[in-house]
Amino acid sequence: LMLIVISYTNPEPIFRQIIDQIKTAITTGELEVGEKLPSIREMASELKVSVITVKRAYSELESEGLIMTRAGLGSFVAEVDQEQVKMDLFAGYRLELENIIASAKVHDIPLTELKQLFNQLLKEDGKKKGRN
Repeated sequence: LMLIVISYTNPEPIFRQIIDQIKTAITTGELEVGEKLPSIREMASELKVSVITVKRAYSELESEGLIMTRAGLGSFVAEVDQEQVKMDLFAGYRLELENIIASAKVHDIPLTELKQLFNQLLKEDGKKKGRN
């Protein structure tokens, strides 16, 4: 089974967390074209979330052309343009960062402090990766 980590402190809805992590796995090649995904029930059980949540994530991934579902066989990674997937992910990151910047301005948080926080998080993430 692929590793998907659900964070209940993350403001993103659970189905969106599943989508983003599967997209990343496809982009990085962790999931290859034609690879079978866990069934909706298997993933729901593994993540301890509702079947409806996983079904929604798979449905959205299918509508974006990232996975294909064959009745009775399951869901598989579709042949996709890796560069397009990456560009879509970056567009999403950009939008999230724009929202954070707008929120900081509304709350009179200096953008220099926001930049320091971002750099601190990047540095901490780099240290975590170094330990693994």
